[in-house]
Amino acid sequence: MLEARFHLPLDNFTLNVDLQLPAQGVTALFGPSGSGKTSLLRCIAGLEQAPQGRLLFNGESWQDSQNSRFVPTHQRALGYVFQEASLFAHLSVKDNLLFGYRRIDAAQRRISLDQAVKLLGIAPLLPRLPAHLSGGERQRVGIARALLTSPQLLLMDEPLSALDSPRKAEVLPYLERLHGELQIPILYVSHALDEVARLADHMVLLEHGRALASDRLNALLPRLDLPLAQGDDAGVVIQGLVVGYDSHYQLLSLQLPGSEHCIRVAHRPLAIGQPLRVRVQARDVSLSLQQPQHSSILNLLPARVVMLTPADNPAHLLVRLDLQGSPLLARITRYSGEQLGLQEGQLLWAQIKSVAVLE
Repeated sequence: MLEARFHLPLDNFTLNVDLQLPAQGVTALFGPSGSGKTSLLRCIAGLEQAPQGRLLFNGESWQDSQNSRFVPTHQRALGYVFQEASLFAHLSVKDNLLFGYRRIDAAQRRISLDQAVKLLGIAPLLPRLPAHLSGGERQRVGIARALLTSPQLLLMDEPLSALDSPRKAEVLPYLERLHGELQIPILYVSHALDEVARLADHMVLLEHGRALASDRLNALLPRLDLPLAQGDDAGVVIQGLVVGYDSHYQLLSLQLPGSEHCIRVAHRPLAIGQPLRVRVQARDVSLSLQQPQHSSILNLLPARVVMLTPADNPAHLLVRLDLQGSPLLARITRYSGEQLGLQEGQLLWAQIKSVAVLE
């Protein structure tokens, strides 16, 4: 468990948070620019000292302002990945990796050089100088370098923000491998909801230095009382289970958690029983009072209306739905809502026009 309580006055706002975060998986610190994400991460790293602060990681005190305790960054068992991988220009990739690795006592090393190189796919890069690396390659080397300090906690400050779309697509699978193969908890700062949807288990939503909410990703995304539901990217993430594959139409069947219902997506074949994370955006969900008989929409599921609320656009309405335990959001016009006579508890059909596989 990570317990973080900070009160830090800054130029444009005051960071004022009191959080208890899981010491496992990926926790996303999410919010717009200037919301306090990086300031919070720097306080956790010890790069910023809040005059009023208390920080416990797995029972170990890293800061307690009431008792004048502050553990400096180099004595905290953490690794830090910045937006830019500041590699030593005169050293090869291998020597950059060894620079920090050799500073860790052999008995305390939790990750070997070979393991880090394999995880980040950088074996061909080892003899190169940083000047001869792409942005994505440099960032993968920077992540490997952080891992080789054998951290118990990995902090990542918008590691993809300086990369263009192709380079982001190059690095994201390696971040997923860290999540899947290592038992190191990760705090991941981002303002990109697509990254958070793909990587995070837990989420902290920040605004003007305050934590508006902190919970499991799947619990926060469908909440209509949070700004997450208002943007054009609003939607939910569903962790499905592969239960079948239609090789003729190349359609994968995913069973919804706790339900007998499935959704189908165009995808290559995957092993039966494999978990797969998908994202459904609110704008891609339409509603019908009767089961459509002839439709090009692939996924038609019975649903129950849980909540209705006005959208940021006065012409639109947000609808939270329940698919036998799996939440779903729909963004429709107010006109359509009135024509359907929507009300809480109502049973209807959700038509899912698009499902994005997150991998």
